[in-house]
Amino acid sequence: MSTRIHPSSSDAAGRARRRAAAAVAAAAAKRERRPAVYTVWKRSSMGFQGTDGFCVYDDAGRLAFRVDNYSRRRKLCAGELLLMDGKGTPLLSLRPQLLSLHDRWNCYTATEDAAFDKKASSNSPAQQQVFTMSRCSALRSSSDNAEVHMSSSRAAGSAAAALPSSSSSSLSCKHAQAVSAAPAPGYRVEGSFSRRSCKIRHGSDGREAAQITRKSAGVVSRPVAMLGDDVFSLVVQPGVDVTTVMAIVVVMDRICRRPYTPMVCSSQ
Repeated sequence: MSTRIHPSSSDAAGRARRRAAAAVAAAAAKRERRPAVYTVWKRSSMGFQGTDGFCVYDDAGRLAFRVDNYSRRRKLCAGELLLMDGKGTPLLSLRPQLLSLHDRWNCYTATEDAAFDKKASSNSPAQQQVFTMSRCSALRSSSDNAEVHMSSSRAAGSAAAALPSSSSSSLSCKHAQAVSAAPAPGYRVEGSFSRRSCKIRHGSDGREAAQITRKSAGVVSRPVAMLGDDVFSLVVQPGVDVTTVMAIVVVMDRICRRPYTPMVCSSQ
């Protein structure tokens, strides 16, 4: 006689687990469709006198990115900037290009050794170029607009995902329009970064990728006061690489640099 198999309580428990997992996945997908909101504080996490950098917090108050204690010296004497996650893991290495009229910077992938060896060569097989970024105008006082040209492999992926647009040529800077065969930039920075009012757009079709705005104290419905320009909001649209956007923000801070006044510690 064959043994009959009856439904058991384990089947019900399995269905409950599957429903819970589906609910978690649906919630995660819904979060991914919403813009990511960050608070950028232009202060190094190494909070002692003479430090400079960035601390970037997500909407839950967790430290998401940081740049620690970099020098505000002129570009000819400046070294690389290292963008790290909240735990201190190196993500991207940002290096100025010497003798560049347009304040050009190069971005490379970073390795664990980059946090200790500042003289690591950019030609290292472990480091790949991510993008190059430069100001649109050689005149520093003209505007804060800048262009970001992705590396060939990343640009190919971005082009496949971007929507076609006949108006993309109008997004090029004047100095780039002279070269008809020049590829469209991966991103463009438009507006006034110095005043914390600018947008980062896709270079192919002009869609907004991220926005930088002044931050107010209090709730959105009832702001109490406008904070200083050392604290601002960064809103990144879904599907945009937040690490790349944060690297663009760090480079913009160097391109639009102003005299830095070290923070004075107080015991009161």
